[in-house]
Amino acid sequence: MNIQPYKIAILAMGGEGGGVLADWIVQLGESSGFVAQTTSVPGVAQRTGATIYYVELFDQRQSTNLNHLPVLSLMPMPGDVDIVLASELMEAGRAVVRGLVTPKRTTLIASTHRVYAMTEKSHMGDGRVDASQLLNESSKMAKRFIGFDMEKVAQENQSVISAVLFGSLAASKTLPFTKEQFEETIRRGGVGVVQSIKAFTQSYGLSQQPTVQISSKGIDAKVETFNLPSLTGLHPKIKSLIERIHHTFPAQSHEILLHGLRRLVDYQDPEYAHVYLDRLNGIKKLIGPQDSHLISEAARHLALWMTYEDTARVAGLKIQASRFDRVRQEAQVQRDQLVLINEYMHPRVQEIAETLPSLLGRMILSSKILTSLLGALTSKGRVIQTSSVRGFLMLSLVAFAKHWRRTTLRFKSENAMIEHWLDLMATFAPMDPAKTLEWVKCQTLVKGYGDTHERGVKNFNLIYALVKNNLKISAAEMKELRTAALADEKGTSLSAVLLKYRDIN
Repeated sequence: MNIQPYKIAILAMGGEGGGVLADWIVQLGESSGFVAQTTSVPGVAQRTGATIYYVELFDQRQSTNLNHLPVLSLMPMPGDVDIVLASELMEAGRAVVRGLVTPKRTTLIASTHRVYAMTEKSHMGDGRVDASQLLNESSKMAKRFIGFDMEKVAQENQSVISAVLFGSLAASKTLPFTKEQFEETIRRGGVGVVQSIKAFTQSYGLSQQPTVQISSKGIDAKVETFNLPSLTGLHPKIKSLIERIHHTFPAQSHEILLHGLRRLVDYQDPEYAHVYLDRLNGIKKLIGPQDSHLISEAARHLALWMTYEDTARVAGLKIQASRFDRVRQEAQVQRDQLVLINEYMHPRVQEIAETLPSLLGRMILSSKILTSLLGALTSKGRVIQTSSVRGFLMLSLVAFAKHWRRTTLRFKSENAMIEHWLDLMATFAPMDPAKTLEWVKCQTLVKGYGDTHERGVKNFNLIYALVKNNLKISAAEMKELRTAALADEKGTSLSAVLLKYRDIN
C-alpha cells in the first residue's frame, strides 16, 4: 500500500507568522505520531515576493515498512500539493499561477484582503490587479476554497494572521486531527496564547460558513448615500468651505469634494482649499452642474495635483500622529513596549532647490559650484529616527517649510502646469465632455518625486504641446497618448505614438 504524505504549502509575507504557522503544523503532526518536515524558500524585501514554507506530514503508523523513514520532498511541486495557505489574496493568485493549486486535489485557504505589491505601487499608472478576478480564479482553480478577511479577524483579536489560518485549516478537516489537538499545539507554544486561541476560534467558525466572505477592501465596496457633515462646532474657515460645496456643486460630487478639502487643508491651509474650489467652480460653469461625474473626476485629479509630494509634504506625513499609531497597530505593540522608527532620507539637489524660494532655487540649479557643493553634502542618504526627539524635531523643521511653499520653485512650476491643464480643460468642456474627461485623466502622468516626477512632467509636456497645437484630437486619441505615456519608463511607446501624429500632420 502506497501511503502518501500530506503536502502543505504556506505563502506569507515577513512578519505575518508564516514560520510560526509551519512550526505549529509540524508540532501538531509530530505530537500525533507523524513524521514531519518543513523547509522554506525566502522571498525578497519590499513585498516583491513572499516566503514559501513547505510542510510534509507522513503517517508512519499506516506504513507497512517501519524500518525506514520516508523520503520527504524539500519543496512543493506543481500539481502535487494538498493544501495551500495564503496570507493575502495576491499570494493565493501566485500559488495558482505556479500550479500549486489544482481543481482535483487542492484545498485553498486564503485571506481576501489585499496588500499591494511593489510592482502595483510603482506602476506608472494604476497598476493594481483586479481583486475580483484574483478571487474568481482562485475559487475556480481550487477543489475547495475557504476565504474571508483574515487580517480583520487577526486585528480584532490582537493576534497575527497565522493563528487565523491555523483555525481555517482545522475547520477544513483536511488533516486527521481534532480541533482540540490544534488548540493544544498553540498552547504548547506559550507565546500570545490567549490572543491566538481567540483568533483561532473565530476563524474556525467563519471557515465553516458555506460562502466565501469577500473583504470590501479593494474588491466590492458598499455604495452608501453620502451626507455632508454637520457644521456645528467647526472652525469658521472650515465651515465656510463646506457651505461652498453645499451651495455651489451637485450633491453627487459632495463626497469627493469633501475628501479634496481635507487633503488641501492638511497640505496647506483653508485659503489654499478656496483656490481649489474656485478652480472647480470655473470648470463647473463651463460644463454645467448636470455632469456630476466629470466634476467629480476633475475634483479628484485637481486635489491630487495641488497636493504634490515635495520634501515638506513627505516630512509632514512621516511625523503625523496617525502614522505612529498605525505603526504601533501593525506591529501589535503592547503598552509596555517601546517602538523605534527609522526613516531613510536621501533628497537630491533638485528636490532641495525646489523647496527653497524660487529665486534662490534657480540660483543654486544654475550654478555648477553650488550644485556640486550641495551634491557632495547630500550624496549619501541618512537614517533619521523619527521616534526620537532629535529626529522628530529635524523632520518637523523640514515640514515647517510648507509655510513658504507658495514662494518655492516647485510650487511655481507645478502651478504653471496646473494652469495649462485647466486652460485646455476649459477649451474642451463646452463642446466635448468625453475629450474633457480624457484630458482630466492626463493628470495621472504627473506624480511622485525624483525620477518618477521628472519622467511624468516630460510626458505631460509632450502631450500638452501636441494637443494644444491640434485641438481636433479625439477622446480616443487622447486616451491612446495617455496610455502610451504610462506603458513604459523609457518613453518608447509614447515616442512611437507622437511620431505617428506628427507624420499625420
